[in-house]
Amino acid sequence: YETSATIFTLVLVGNWLEKRAVEQTTTAIGELAQLQVKKARRVTASGTVVTLPLEEVQVGNVLQVNEGDQVPLDGVITQGEASIDESMLTGESIPVEKGAGERVIGSSLLLSGNFRMEVTAIGRDTVLSQMIELVKTAQQDKPDIQRLADKISAIFVPAVLSIALLTLLVGYFGFGLPFQKALMNAIAVLVISCPCAMGLATPTAVMVGVGRLAQNGILVKGGQTLEIFSRIRNAVFDKTGTLTTGQFRVQDITYHQGEEQRSNAIIYKLEQHSSHPIARSLAREMERRLNGVQMELESVEEQRGVGVAARDSAGNEYRIGSSRILENPPADGGQSLYLTENGALLATIEIADELKPEAKATIDYLKARGIRPVILSGDRRAKTEAVAAALGIERVFAEQLPEQKLKVVEELSREAPTAMIGDGINDAPALAKATVGVSLSNASQVAIQSAQIVLLNGRLEYLEKALGISRHTVITIRQNLFWAFAYNIVAIPIAAMGFLNPMWGALFMAFSDVVVIGNSIRLKYKKID
Repeated sequence: YETSATIFTLVLVGNWLEKRAVEQTTTAIGELAQLQVKKARRVTASGTVVTLPLEEVQVGNVLQVNEGDQVPLDGVITQGEASIDESMLTGESIPVEKGAGERVIGSSLLLSGNFRMEVTAIGRDTVLSQMIELVKTAQQDKPDIQRLADKISAIFVPAVLSIALLTLLVGYFGFGLPFQKALMNAIAVLVISCPCAMGLATPTAVMVGVGRLAQNGILVKGGQTLEIFSRIRNAVFDKTGTLTTGQFRVQDITYHQGEEQRSNAIIYKLEQHSSHPIARSLAREMERRLNGVQMELESVEEQRGVGVAARDSAGNEYRIGSSRILENPPADGGQSLYLTENGALLATIEIADELKPEAKATIDYLKARGIRPVILSGDRRAKTEAVAAALGIERVFAEQLPEQKLKVVEELSREAPTAMIGDGINDAPALAKATVGVSLSNASQVAIQSAQIVLLNGRLEYLEKALGISRHTVITIRQNLFWAFAYNIVAIPIAAMGFLNPMWGALFMAFSDVVVIGNSIRLKYKKID
């Protein structure tokens, strides 16, 4: 009686400890869910402000956000300026200064200022909702190493039952042990065996790893991605907006023919329809130079890797883009854009970009860990090679069209596991083709959808964090599996030979689960380089 009561007590205590420990591995989703705002202030057509439940807000509504408020939903600032803390979503502790025309993320905190915003996403379409869904999906996704553990676990239970029965029969008939002693040995085998530890080894580590990534503003679309990303050997970077700031300056504009204001209006109208960082910067600059001049264009089309084309009502064709749009391109177009009307050159735009301050440190980090950095860009060779030289990158692919980028990434992925890091619409096919695609938060929506990892704050040093956490998650999984298998390999024979009382077996069984879960929780606080 005492033995039975002790076994049941220890097993129940072990299950309680296991449940409490597992709860600690799933805190990331709860922390994200707590960020959701309950109410919003909507500005009516008459200009009055009314407070209403968040569920009643629609896309296109204008909301008032005051100092100290959480931003209710995703949107665009229409009026006012603000200093916003996005750390709970992006992991970036430095407040972000924003003004009219800039995006804000729902559930971020307004530290100072007041503004009005137009809602662009509600419900499941908001960044926060997508984060929660991605974290849930990633925590449930099984890496390949877990699939192997599942196969072993599937035969573990029948194997243990067979060993327990064999222990009873051999002990009683073979060694002449009293039936009670042989039965106790068999019970000890059943009690001490622990398939739970094998089952918990991977999921708990993945939950903690994905949760820690989410706390740093890094979204992973599946637990399997962690395992693959931890062993990449090539890191392929787009140049513009990834290694460089993407905040382009117009150095000079040479007008070859026609009125300057008309050319500015054409440039503005064309570049409004492109998601490329250069186009966005140029559109902002041209908007300042318009002076009321407007230009109506039709059939605007972005030609990926080349530029933007459109026609006016008279049938004249306008194009803006790299030297590829010219009939006789210069030998070295540098970082220039060209505007043409029916093939005739209207203007040459000289632009400049700067390296991100953290780019060199990130490249050095990758090289120190045996990962080869590569630049894959559609820009001119001279400009691309200058960036590569400044960062210490030896392998460069320049002047690549989207289909050419796809082939390069495909070839590199065949050589070794390859990560593609980009943020533009031209990168989407390459992101999807790479072993692992990584997109920045300022990426176009199509690029984010094509990637397996998203850096919400858009800063390259978080690529280091993503890689470090992924590697340590895989290390933790291997440690857990080693412990689970080693424990059973050692403990079951000891129990079968009669050296272990079932009461101690129950205690050790509970302890083995706690060790696995505790090792996973350690990943949450572990210093990662």
